[in-house]
Amino acid sequence: MALELFQTDAYHALMRDHLYNMLAFLLEHDQEFAVAVEVEHMTITPELPRPILKSFGETALFVLAGYTFESAYIDDDSLYFEAGFGEENIGAQVIIPFLAVKQVFVGEYPIAINIAYPPLRSQTPRGTSDHSMDALLRNPENQKLLKNNKK
Repeated sequence: MALELFQTDAYHALMRDHLYNMLAFLLEHDQEFAVAVEVEHMTITPELPRPILKSFGETALFVLAGYTFESAYIDDDSLYFEAGFGEENIGAQVIIPFLAVKQVFVGEYPIAINIAYPPLRSQTPRGTSDHSMDALLRNPENQKLLKNNKK
């Protein structure tokens, strides 16, 4: 079947690179955007109350504007940002692996579409340092993408 081609390691690498480059471009040019993501593959820290988690469907749309956009950055395989949830505006960090991003929008225009399925979490090895600011700052390319970096 033709769709199997889009679930290969080679296509995953191609799409991951494409999404990395697209998001890096938007962040470098201070262009606010939205992402539609597969909820089961994203991580929210701290964990949100159950009623808020239940309000998500299989796919969620996040609009990265204002503070959420200013907090956004990327590493080699994920998009990170802070957002407020629920009536209490509970602050949390959202981590979205690139392959969990199904669409990227600027305004009403879809500028990237991804039909690759993310690998299962157990197939995606991650060290504990992958989530630290130190790991990000060691890569000079990421320094220019970070927003509100305290000096």
